[in-house]
Amino acid sequence: MQTPYWLDDIDAARRTIVEIDPALARAHAQTPAFEWRRRVGGFEGLFHMIVDQQVSLASAAAIWARVEAGLGGEVTPGRMLATEIETLRTFGLSIQKATYGHEIARAHVEGRIDFDHLERLSDEEAVARLTAIKGVGKWTAETFLMFCEGRRDVFPAGDIALQEAMRWADGAALRPREREAYVRAEAWRPHRSIAAHLLWGWYGAVKRGEVALEDAAA
Repeated sequence: MQTPYWLDDIDAARRTIVEIDPALARAHAQTPAFEWRRRVGGFEGLFHMIVDQQVSLASAAAIWARVEAGLGGEVTPGRMLATEIETLRTFGLSIQKATYGHEIARAHVEGRIDFDHLERLSDEEAVARLTAIKGVGKWTAETFLMFCEGRRDVFPAGDIALQEAMRWADGAALRPREREAYVRAEAWRPHRSIAAHLLWGWYGAVKRGEVALEDAAA
């Protein structure tokens, strides 16, 4: 696991990004200082991300609390596999997410992915291993590496909010497609994770009405 940026590092990285790409100057100017979004890593962190998807924050928190309690306070591959799908569903999980929990746990137990030593893999290798598991898409893999593993140069280009913020920065009529967004983000290496945090922060500020953006979409 990489050590994420501290506040001074984040500020320095933001300034470097703007020097490299002045199109992000407005995002930088309109986005206050922020900390790295850090979450628990390993199997627990990945499954937590799966649970959080497509539900409200309140619902996700309630379901996760029931999952933790139901698994005896330890969300591990072993406890997951020892718990039947139907039992997992009583915690509030859909059959799909319960199944994904088993799939991810089985991948670890069978050695198809090693959450204890994931840092040995490059970003590309880690994404490939993660997305080979049923239920883990590319966006999930990339955000997991960023938030749960502390990787500094990951950019989840399929994220709609990032694409929209990129559109604003470039004054474009249309959002970039995922492939285009990956290419656009190459300019921000080796700080693509900070660029993503910056664009998310800017996007959120605009949508909350804290920042005026003349050409923002409704």
